[in-house]
Amino acid sequence: MQKITTFLTFNNQAEEAINFYTSVFKNSKIVSVMKNGNIFFGGTFELEGQRFFALNGGPTFSFSLGISLFVNCPTQDEIDYYWDKLSEGGHQDRCGWLQDKFGVAWQIVPPILGELLGDKDAAKSQRVMQAMLKMNKLIIQDLQDAADQK
Repeated sequence: MQKITTFLTFNNQAEEAINFYTSVFKNSKIVSVMKNGNIFFGGTFELEGQRFFALNGGPTFSFSLGISLFVNCPTQDEIDYYWDKLSEGGHQDRCGWLQDKFGVAWQIVPPILGELLGDKDAAKSQRVMQAMLKMNKLIIQDLQDAADQK
């Protein structure tokens, strides 16, 4: 059993969000739902083995950029897929960040970014940082090209 579960509180779109997220992530499932007749209160779902709980909490709650969901994407195809799907109807930000149509913040990032930013060669790391700061969606080849510049 997962010890810590991310709890997402929506105004009244929890059911729509659960259906959306489980349609975007191929390895996903709806675990349970809480309904009283036709009224949806909340539910539990899994994305890539990570469990989440979504609740309709009313307009008192909203999402913040201080918390984001990080999607590790080793290929450009994965970055493109998740970037396009999750940002549809939402907002695209800098450096691989986006907000989906519900206001949830996501980071769509390749693992090579951490490797390049952590390189022992400070000049190389700085070039990668400067390249990343100019991007919205991260482009792996552009990050590698920045690292390889002399």
